[in-house]
Amino acid sequence: MKAVILNEFGPPGVLHLAEVATPEPGPGEVLIKVHAVSVNRTLDLVVRAGTYARKPVLPHVLGVDPAGIVTAVGPGVTGRKIGDRVVTRPVVGLDERGAHRLLGVSVWGGYAEYVKVPANVTHIIPDTLDFKTAVVVARHAPLAFAQLRDRAKVQPGEWVLVMGAAGGLGSAAVQIAKHLGAKVIAGAGGDERVAAAMALGADAGVNYRSQDLTAEVMRITQGAGVNVVIENIGDPDLFAKAFATIALRGRLVTAGGHGGGTVPLDVKRLYLNHITIIGAPSETGVDVDMSLRVAAEGRLKVMVDQVLPLSQAAHAHELVDARGGLGKVLLDPTRFD
Repeated sequence: MKAVILNEFGPPGVLHLAEVATPEPGPGEVLIKVHAVSVNRTLDLVVRAGTYARKPVLPHVLGVDPAGIVTAVGPGVTGRKIGDRVVTRPVVGLDERGAHRLLGVSVWGGYAEYVKVPANVTHIIPDTLDFKTAVVVARHAPLAFAQLRDRAKVQPGEWVLVMGAAGGLGSAAVQIAKHLGAKVIAGAGGDERVAAAMALGADAGVNYRSQDLTAEVMRITQGAGVNVVIENIGDPDLFAKAFATIALRGRLVTAGGHGGGTVPLDVKRLYLNHITIIGAPSETGVDVDMSLRVAAEGRLKVMVDQVLPLSQAAHAHELVDARGGLGKVLLDPTRFD
């Protein structure tokens, strides 16, 4: 099969298309012919650069969230059959320390014509969803549901500030916060990006690159502040400004740090206002199935910037690194032109 191989860590140019052996599914595994896989800033770009906390063994194939068609099943598989259209969850097991083993990090991922995964991390794609939509939904919506519904426990009528609201996770969070009955403020780094988040249902928007985020949020909420911040950037300045908007007994949930990750924390505000900060991002198979169902019903939209053939994986990384587009960049491993 053809796959995008990483033989050394470095800039996008280290990625190259090569012929490698097609994997064979073992006990409990399925083989998927990949039709779409997304390009993610942390679990693709940072891993490729060699700066992720866990370095894969080289040579390596990236790709945490492939979707496609089951073409073979290993011994003992009963819940999947050849021809099933599926997406995958990123966690494929646990290592000897109990840490998550990630597809595209711990094992070869979906930047390839075929990928093998445990059958129990796959989920059936509803007939009304195409592979590209399913990839984006399964990658981000389950985590947004888990962060907002289960971790932050968002209640109807509460104010939620979504940072990076035009990104993959942020755009899902805008819609899911609305689904939970919240009033949503979309924080994004450009007028076009704010407008895109507003089109997904946000009640108000702030361009935090040209406006004072704290002042604008306090104006929008008439001085009350927000009950929940979902913050997945980790930029020192933006984090502090978002934290300053949190109301009494508010919550901040986080699952990202591509803006640096080391931020100042106003500890006095933290304890005087009884604020809770929640990490420990997690999602379940139930979240994946629910997200796919909500999307199939037309109640969850995705933003896709570009879909490129597998041979242009390096260019896809350049596009994501430049932060210029709106929506996800995807690879189509059925195309090589």
